[in-house]
Amino acid sequence: MDVTAEILRNTMLYGSSDNTAPAGLSSSRSLNYVNGPSITRPENVSVSYIPFTLKYRDSVGLFGAENYFVKVNVKLDPTAAGKCFEEEGWECAVISKRNEEDTGWESAELLLNEDLTVVNTYLPARFRMGIYRKFGGLLSIDLNNLKTGNKYIDSWLDVRLYTADREEHPYDRMYIRENDFFYIGFHARNTRRLSYNVDCLVGDMYVKEEKLTDDERRYIARRIS
Repeated sequence: MDVTAEILRNTMLYGSSDNTAPAGLSSSRSLNYVNGPSITRPENVSVSYIPFTLKYRDSVGLFGAENYFVKVNVKLDPTAAGKCFEEEGWECAVISKRNEEDTGWESAELLLNEDLTVVNTYLPARFRMGIYRKFGGLLSIDLNNLKTGNKYIDSWLDVRLYTADREEHPYDRMYIRENDFFYIGFHARNTRRLSYNVDCLVGDMYVKEEKLTDDERRYIARRIS
């Protein structure tokens, strides 16, 4: 069987090299192997535990793709959280298991399986881990471009936040709804290979929209619909 035509077709389609390393996908005409080359074909990640930091260390441009997009899907697990998010009118308490006394206070004994009903007008306490979701809060997104330390590289790399409507967000902080998503875009602005060092902190703050100041409200992600 003569396979010359098929070999020539593959060469024209993918290039003469079968190298699919990210730094050489453009030169080998194999950009179809790129992860997240456009905002319509992003790489997908999910976050259910807050606060959570996404760390990105890679490079874009020159013989690889000039753009890299990540779609971050935030779906909170209400039973787990890495910090205490205060409810309105309440402050977070720290319960220590150490047997010690502070000035003017005595140690308390927690009996979780006793006094499960009202005793002397006191209601039983309920201990739970996680977040309080009844008020429909907003989650903060903080994009931090840590840079590489090389000004000739850092000055040509842009990192941006994008809303769920794929609209560019003008700030490095953004507030989104509880179960929402957003995009991160990495953009090479020069014809060279550019390294990047970026962190994205998801859910460091969980607040009511009406509690935001007028200055903070500008960070809320705009929705077209």
